[in-house]
Amino acid sequence: MILGPDGVLNRDTRGDWVRLRTLILLRWMAVAGQLAAIIVTDWYLGVRLPMGLCFMAVGASVIANVIATFVFPQNRRLTEFQALMILLFDLTQLSFLLFLTGGLNNPFALLILAPVTISALALELRTTVILGAIAIGLLTFTAYFNLPLILSDGSRLAVPRMFEFGFWLAIVVGLLFLGLYSRRVAIEIRSMSDALLATQMALDREQKLTDLGGVVAAAAHELGTPLATIKLVSSELAEELSDRPALKDDAELIRAQADRCRDILRSMGRAGKDDLQMRQAPLGEVLREAAEPHVGRGKRVEFDLFPSRDGEERQPVILRRPEVIHGLRNLIQNAVDFARSTVWIDGEWTGDRITVRIVDDGEGYPPAIIGRIGDPFVRQRRAEESQSRRPGYEGMGLGLFIAKTLLERSGAELSFANAADPFLRSDERPERCGAIVEVVWSVDRLVVLHNAPLGENLPIQG
Repeated sequence: MILGPDGVLNRDTRGDWVRLRTLILLRWMAVAGQLAAIIVTDWYLGVRLPMGLCFMAVGASVIANVIATFVFPQNRRLTEFQALMILLFDLTQLSFLLFLTGGLNNPFALLILAPVTISALALELRTTVILGAIAIGLLTFTAYFNLPLILSDGSRLAVPRMFEFGFWLAIVVGLLFLGLYSRRVAIEIRSMSDALLATQMALDREQKLTDLGGVVAAAAHELGTPLATIKLVSSELAEELSDRPALKDDAELIRAQADRCRDILRSMGRAGKDDLQMRQAPLGEVLREAAEPHVGRGKRVEFDLFPSRDGEERQPVILRRPEVIHGLRNLIQNAVDFARSTVWIDGEWTGDRITVRIVDDGEGYPPAIIGRIGDPFVRQRRAEESQSRRPGYEGMGLGLFIAKTLLERSGAELSFANAADPFLRSDERPERCGAIVEVVWSVDRLVVLHNAPLGENLPIQG
């Protein structure tokens, strides 16, 4: 994932993800294991090996590692092609060692899985398919063409052909299974990582907007007096310079620019001063603030606030936390995007919990993916409907994931459902027939206690 020019996360290729140092370290481990296996097999087990050729094969890896260590910086990120070439070298070197040491009669043939598994974890699918096909080809070649293992008494070490075929088949199946399994797990991890990054960026942006509104409002408040003084003095100068038109025009220009500065600061300071009193608001006001950007988009947004039977009549005052506002705003945006005409936002409270329910009159969630809603990069609703209602936008569920993550961070529990059976006829569907999102907080996570001290505001730094 990369940041596009509009500041939005966009999917990227997987190149430049593998460090050269990582592959160098893995190769040193392979060299140590190969040397140990060759020495133990020849000296302790008495199996006659072509030691010169074996050491030459291991030496090729040593030379490649030494060159890579001293020529390139170890923190270098490899491109897709460079990583493929390195893994292909390791695969060829290991296949050559297997050719020298009995082919599939050598139990270490199982290590041919390693380069393909690394590729499945870090590289693109095309690269992994190429490397896997080459691995199967080299494995098949060493099964038919190899130098036999000669024991100390001169006999050949060989396993039955059926067992050898089973070993070949097991490795091929292992290549396919581990490749697919590793790739699937890597995709899930990367998708979650990218989505969490997008969530953090969204929260940081909301926090910066909140802080900026407070700073601008404070500036507008503090600059009000000097701007008023400038305007007063410039007005008096304009009156006294009535007989000198050039200077009078300059004084009137100063007065006009002072008015302009006042209007600019007033418009930029709508968010209110960063006062502790502004960090809390009634539930209804927070819901309206979250829905404000989407109220004028051609859909009717209705608010309904009511206590439960055991709840007190007075509307609870809750914290205006950026993650709560941004999370609710994403859910409301999703409802407005897919509603036919109306979105209902219900607020309900009891003595121990607060519930916010967002309902639309659209088609609802597809039953096939309703259990996966909230996972990152899952297409939401119906693809055709998404394209028609959001032109140029390919819904991948990232907005719902961000909303779910931010709200859960605030202590909420979310549930997604459809308000009506999708198989009902249009005349049988109730008014609230679309998707339902229910967000529930416990009171102690969100509600401000009555008469609780707010603390002291920070002084404005001059």
